[in-house]
Amino acid sequence: MAESMTDPAATRGAQRTATRSRGRAVWLFIRDIVVIFIVALLVSFLIKTFLIRSFYIPSASMEDTLMGGPGAPDNDRIIVNELEPKLLPVHRGDIVVFTDPGGWLTASENVPAAEPSNPVARGLSDFFTFIGLGTNDSDNHLVKRVIGLPGDHVVCCNALNQITVNGVPLKEPYTTVQPGEQAASKTFDVTVPPGKLWVLGDNRADSADSSQHQNLPSKGFVPESDVVGRAFVISWPISRWSWLSNYPDVFRGVAKNGS
Repeated sequence: MAESMTDPAATRGAQRTATRSRGRAVWLFIRDIVVIFIVALLVSFLIKTFLIRSFYIPSASMEDTLMGGPGAPDNDRIIVNELEPKLLPVHRGDIVVFTDPGGWLTASENVPAAEPSNPVARGLSDFFTFIGLGTNDSDNHLVKRVIGLPGDHVVCCNALNQITVNGVPLKEPYTTVQPGEQAASKTFDVTVPPGKLWVLGDNRADSADSSQHQNLPSKGFVPESDVVGRAFVISWPISRWSWLSNYPDVFRGVAKNGS
């Protein structure tokens, strides 16, 4: 029986073809991974820009709703819905994050989250901030609760030490105010101008809020254009995970826009 012979040139050609196929497969795999990564980054960036964003704002002004402040063992991280007020209206009772209207922040009230000392951890922290899940860019932001909308007549306080909005007294279960105490650290009698908000901290005795900044050019009002969004959930620490309410029942009897 004649022994079959293999053509060496054909063998080498087949090997080269197989090598090229494997190389092409590897290149296509790498290309797909890079495309997926870039698309994921773009989607995350768009989510941060238009939908949600994470914040760390170390301030005792919102305790006990939000736990924080310099030296606090478990400062809350919050997730903010950026559609409000871009596409959705702000409501009374909303907890909003906003940029400093001018002169609200002092060095002691604007303590950023500690930067990781490890370069890898710091890089990951910066990456998560870029896609909206980190908090490195929280500086120059404040968090307070909306009490008055444009057109509202907001007063502190009535004979029962309650804040009134358009003449309706508020019973505020979210504050740290004790029975008999005034519902704000300073008195006020204001009508909220168009495009502005009147905001107070839940910890009224320790809150640099609208009532405390009536002497500034802003007169304590916050431009709606300065609002980044509405805080709707505590995301960290896990033990504090919870939804944040705007307590609609508190404001249910308040007429719209001072009418």
